[in-house]
Amino acid sequence: MKKDLPEPTAIGWREWISFPDWGIEYTKVKVDTGARSSSLHVGDLEYFQEKDEEWVSFFVYPWQESTKDKVRIKAKVLDYKQVKSSSGCKDRRPVISADLVVAGRRISTELTLSNRSEMGFRMLLGRASIRKGFIIYPGRSYLGGKAPADIRKRNRGNI
Repeated sequence: MKKDLPEPTAIGWREWISFPDWGIEYTKVKVDTGARSSSLHVGDLEYFQEKDEEWVSFFVYPWQESTKDKVRIKAKVLDYKQVKSSSGCKDRRPVISADLVVAGRRISTELTLSNRSEMGFRMLLGRASIRKGFIIYPGRSYLGGKAPADIRKRNRGNI
């Protein structure tokens, strides 16, 4: 292993992550090495100007297939990316920066914002976010730890 890389952290094909700066303790993500960019499901996306810069305001829905416990976030738009979905459709998406914690490691990453309501996971964690310091075991899940049982029930809509 190269000397300049940190000791790798093992993660599975799906993990629980948090967005500490946003007050979101748990949300489930799919680790997708086939996707370069990370993508976050958002709703009510609004654009606005602040100090001559473009910003966005949006809701994050931490639970799969639910709008409960939504959190309003605002972030500066860093760029726009043309993203080709798994169905082959091209979409122009805003890019923001966010800190998240996966398997106990805090990382700063870029996220594209999109409507993923038809997808199984609220977020894809792409290879640009995990390229340094993670090793993925595609046959395993939650190597970074599981959310508490009450959170897992809430995510499945059982509460």
